[in-house]
Amino acid sequence: MRKNRLRRLLGGSAIAIVVAITMARAADITLDETGSTLLFPLFQAWIAGYRSVAPDIHLSAGSTGSAAGNEAAIAGSVRIGASDAYLSDKVAAQNPNILDIPLAISAQTINYNLPGLTGTHLRLDGPAIAAIYSGTITEWDDPAIKAMNSGVTLPHHVIVPVHRADGSGTTFVFTQFLDFSTETWEDNPGYGETVAWPAVSGEKTGNGNEGMLQTVAATPYAIGYLGTSYADQIAKAGLGTALIRNQAGKFLLPTAQTIAAAAAQLDPRTPPYERISLVFAPGDDSYPLINYEYAVVAKSQPDTAVADALRTFLRWAIAGSGGNSETYLAPVGFIPLPDFIRGLSEAQIDKIQ
Repeated sequence: MRKNRLRRLLGGSAIAIVVAITMARAADITLDETGSTLLFPLFQAWIAGYRSVAPDIHLSAGSTGSAAGNEAAIAGSVRIGASDAYLSDKVAAQNPNILDIPLAISAQTINYNLPGLTGTHLRLDGPAIAAIYSGTITEWDDPAIKAMNSGVTLPHHVIVPVHRADGSGTTFVFTQFLDFSTETWEDNPGYGETVAWPAVSGEKTGNGNEGMLQTVAATPYAIGYLGTSYADQIAKAGLGTALIRNQAGKFLLPTAQTIAAAAAQLDPRTPPYERISLVFAPGDDSYPLINYEYAVVAKSQPDTAVADALRTFLRWAIAGSGGNSETYLAPVGFIPLPDFIRGLSEAQIDKIQ
């Protein structure tokens, strides 16, 4: 009766218009993301690729830092917070509606601006890097650095350490490596998205991976830490990349093979909630500075349409035929999730309603 009355009042064409508008509104969904500057280049590629898969779903990305991504997701101001850092047990317990979902596996590099040596892969270990950032190693030709770099003429020049000014998942992973690899860093300052950096004469800061890159590139004799997704920019800036000593005592660069080797050691230990460190993994061929790239999302979404769209996108992002394909991951130095971890992520994605 009500449908017939509506037809008589509006006519068939008017009803068609109403239905079309309703369908358009249902399809016109925006999934906004903000957070990790390391993940940002990959997310930009995903935006372009996903447009052909789901043209009615609009994706946006913001390069604001992992801490901002976590905060925005918890506050509900974005649908996806991107982070290199998992939520602590305390924060997770305070926010039981929030999920940490690995999307891919990434790594970090230690880079330096050493005139005449930027084409040389210097060897560095956790204790030496910690000593640089705590101010106990102050010059490039310090005996501890020389001992690892036999045959390399190191400059007698003050080292300029550069660290992030903003809350950063890259800082979380970097300081966790220092914490795990040397007792001198473990208790003070420890690790986190932000830490109480020891005061070092001449130190500098940068916002985001972009700011770190610019600061190190503009500062002769500087050292800093960057995500592998900035490898092309690092090369263009002429910065050197260090070989980092792992648990087995081998000095390695981050490659698809060394990142995968490290992930293989720790992936089986990943719990269903997937909050775990992959830093300083055992194994001869394990690069020590790797991590999951997380989507931080709420289980409860504003409505069914948004929840459906979010689940569909995240499933595509972790699929080997979708966002986890070499087409997307190789250009930014990431590796895909192993099948076991992909299964855990899918189970978490299914909780989004």
